[in-house]
Amino acid sequence: MPKLIEIHLPRYPECWTSCGNCGSGEVSVDDVLVAPGDLVARDDTLLILETGKVALDIPAPQAGRIVDVFVAPGDMVAERHLIMTLDIEASE
Repeated sequence: MPKLIEIHLPRYPECWTSCGNCGSGEVSVDDVLVAPGDLVARDDTLLILETGKVALDIPAPQAGRIVDVFVAPGDMVAERHLIMTLDIEASE
């Protein structure tokens, strides 16, 4: 039976909220690098965010198989936004 975990957009670093670009609470998804069914290792890049000043890679918190992807390039996302689900028992 799959053991699913939810992957949420991490909390923004404090510097992001003070620079002005992320003060609105949302950044855009520049690229999604995985699709449902893909196997990922811990720390593999799942997606890239664009803040207007920097691009930020969002890594996999654990190894597993991507089950669902809830964002697409161009989407605006905020802290704690659900971005994917991962089956952590399917890491082989």
